Amino acid sequence: MKLIVGLGNPGPQYDKTRHNVGFVVLDSLARRYAPGEVAKSRFHGATVEGMIGDEKVLLLKPLCYMNRSGMAVAEAARFYKLNVSEDVLVIVDDLALPCGVIRLRSEGGAGGHNGLSDIQQKLATQGYARLRIGIDRDPNIPQSDYVLGRFRPDQLEQLEPALNEAVDAAVCWASSGLTEAMNRYNRRESA
Repeated sequence: MKLIVGLGNPGPQYDKTRHNVGFVVLDSLARRYAPGEVAKSRFHGATVEGMIGDEKVLLLKPLCYMNRSGMAVAEAARFYKLNVSEDVLVIVDDLALPCGVIRLRSEGGAGGHNGLSDIQQKLATQGYARLRIGIDRDPNIPQSDYVLGRFRPDQLEQLEPALNEAVDAAVCWASSGLTEAMNRYNRRESA
């Protein structure tokens, strides 16, 4: 079993905000690899089970708000007795990356991201894969307002191919492993 987690905030007021790109990627994975499956309420989130190649995957959207995402991730990881460093991928927005750039990492700090901070605290490790999706940074807008805001039209043009690439990177991670996914997708700079 592989666990793929997309971070975001629940509720229509957060739809299509920069902070919810993890939810967008997870929804695309669910449409592609678990078509017709109805999400179940489990692990303080919405879950869908599917298959990517020969690998069974649990797609998880924590519904406990971004800063409490670790509760959902840790519960699912414990339930399935997952090896966190090999079996968990977290998909998350990243202010430090330009809009349209994705980056896979095997571990690392939270970088000021409240969702990652909570996950690291609840898992008691920084050693889990994360797929970061660049959303830019605007120094003229307070960070919390910026991440909870919607993408500008010019950003949407850059974001669309990155979201598709993020789906492909998550599929590669599940079917071929992190090293292969990093080799394929980290070398690319989205235009």
